[in-house]
Amino acid sequence: MHQADGSGQLYALVDCNNFFVSCERALKPSLQGRPVVVLSSNDGCAVARSNEVKALGVKMGAPWFQMQALARRHGIVALSSNFTLYGDMSDRVVAILRDFSPEVEVYSIDESFLGIKGMDGQWATPSAMGQAMRQRVLQWTGLPVCVGVANSKTLAKLANHVAKKQPDFDSVCDFSSMTKSELDALLAHIDVNEVWGIGRKTAEHLRRIGINTVGVLRQASVNTLRTHFGVVMERIVSELHGVSCLGLDEAETPRQQIIASRSFGAPVMTVDALAEAVSSYVARACERLRGQGLVCGAVHAAIETSRFKESEQHYANGVTVPLHDPADDVRLLTGAALSGLRRIFRAGYQYKKAGVILMDLSPAAIRQHSLFDSVGMGVQSAQVMAAMDAVNALYGRDTLHLGSAGTQSRWMTRSDNRTPLYTTSWDELPRVRAG
Repeated sequence: MHQADGSGQLYALVDCNNFFVSCERALKPSLQGRPVVVLSSNDGCAVARSNEVKALGVKMGAPWFQMQALARRHGIVALSSNFTLYGDMSDRVVAILRDFSPEVEVYSIDESFLGIKGMDGQWATPSAMGQAMRQRVLQWTGLPVCVGVANSKTLAKLANHVAKKQPDFDSVCDFSSMTKSELDALLAHIDVNEVWGIGRKTAEHLRRIGINTVGVLRQASVNTLRTHFGVVMERIVSELHGVSCLGLDEAETPRQQIIASRSFGAPVMTVDALAEAVSSYVARACERLRGQGLVCGAVHAAIETSRFKESEQHYANGVTVPLHDPADDVRLLTGAALSGLRRIFRAGYQYKKAGVILMDLSPAAIRQHSLFDSVGMGVQSAQVMAAMDAVNALYGRDTLHLGSAGTQSRWMTRSDNRTPLYTTSWDELPRVRAG
């Protein structure tokens, strides 16, 4: 087995293929083989494309209204984003991966790094371990994944790229088991912009000095790279040689702020309708706040009209409302956000977007309760919030919510073609008929 000197690490990167589309297909098999695109909020742009759609030349972020003619000609199925489903499916994949290794870094909703040094000994080869991961995820969730294995995280990302692009590897590529000449031959044909951490502008700069492929980058002079790009590029090249410089980050970095913001499905003109939207966004943000064991010391509320309607005057404003004491109670935080909203609201405008930011975050464990805690503070508040979270977790989001969030929600984001919440709502479970 080829392994760079000084490296005692072995990583696997597991990446779900066309994740949003694959989630939809897993619960609706009739979509298999058909061109499918998943759209962003308000059914605006393509945020996920099946391979069939990619083959038609549709780019990531392409506006849906520009695809109408192409969609009719080729029968493209357009679906609204179903982030509740995608988040739940992601959690299921991660739970499966933790059976293979206790060291898991959830890098994104569809990608996870695993530290597998020592764990791979349970299989004949690291590739065999990768195939076992792939097959179990597919069997238990219906989601196809690719696996890249290498002695560094940067190489594992490239190995995953090869597993995805070259069918001969059967969706699993293990760089750690290749000889130096085999690895050099592979990397010589991979564009330098595929390297993790190298953006478009950096790739253009590299090409200007004659570095077009990963293979050439690996052989470049360290002094030259340091002169042009600094120590970050030096670290990337070390990773490309199999020297691990980036360890696993298993603990989520504490957030500096939590944002909940969406565009509306239809213009909003009244402060009451805006208040419903803002209340809903505060509730979402508070769920995440409590889920991470944090409290916030200030709430920022913001509203904005459309930037693209030249016939209408643009208006955008925001205000930060500090709290007397840090809190995580949705009642207190909603009250602060709504007080700020009423200060910045201007009548006569068609508002297209609103949002809230929870700021000045700190661990809830170090919060000190006052002897004269008011609503939204203290032990009683924690009990009310825990009960609210438990009910909503059991019976579905918003089963319990503040009255200020309303019941009509005409402002809500358009999602005309959202599939059911197959895995998280009792009312929307898949139905199977026995023949």
